[in-house]
Amino acid sequence: MPHVVLAGDSIFDNARYTEEGPDVVSQVRGLLPPGWEATLLAVDGATTDDVASQVGRLPEQATHLVLSVGGNNALMHIGILETPVSSMTKTVGALADIASDFERRYRVAIAACLDTALPLAVCTIYNGCFDDRVFQRLASTVLTVFNDAIIRVAIDHSLPVIDLRSVCVTREDYANPIEPSSVGGEKIARVIVGLVCETRATVPATRIIVQ
Repeated sequence: MPHVVLAGDSIFDNARYTEEGPDVVSQVRGLLPPGWEATLLAVDGATTDDVASQVGRLPEQATHLVLSVGGNNALMHIGILETPVSSMTKTVGALADIASDFERRYRVAIAACLDTALPLAVCTIYNGCFDDRVFQRLASTVLTVFNDAIIRVAIDHSLPVIDLRSVCVTREDYANPIEPSSVGGEKIARVIVGLVCETRATVPATRIIVQ
C-alpha cells in the first residue's frame, strides 16, 4: 500500500500549535485514498542538519517522501534584520554568505533524502504572518535567498516544489507568525495529497505546485 512520509520541521509537526485542531499529518491521512498511510518524521525545531537522521527512520513500507525544512535555518539569522546598516555592500555580502551556507546544508539534506530512492517533493519556506508590516516586508525579502536555494536545488534534481508562499496566504492560515494553523495545515495537506496521488506518468521534472 502507498505510504507517505513527512519529514522536516514544524510545518508538518504542528500539533502543539493548532489549539486541539488536527495537525498536518492527520489531515493528510484524512484526505488520502482508502488503504494509503502517512507517517510523521518531521520534528518541531528541526533544521537541515536534522534531516538525515529523520530519513534514517523511514518505515520500510514508505513509498513517497515530502520534505519541508529551512525555516529554522532562516530564524537563526533573524538578527540580520536588526543589524545597523553601515554599508550596503557589507549587508548584501553577509546575506550572500548566509544563503551560500544554507544551500550547502540543504544540498546535504536533499542528498540524504535521495539516498532513500523514494519519490521526493520539497517545499519552499512561506513568508509567515507578522503583525509589524515593516518586519513582514523585510522577512519576506530575506527569505527569497533561502527559497532561491531550495528551488535551485530542486531544479538540479528534477524535484517537484510545493510553494508554501502561495498556499498559506491569509492570517487564518497561521496559528502564530511562523506556524501553520489547522486551516493552513489543511491547505498544505490538500496540496501534498494531490501531488502524491497523481496517476499520470511524467518525466521527472521540476514543477511549482500551489494547489
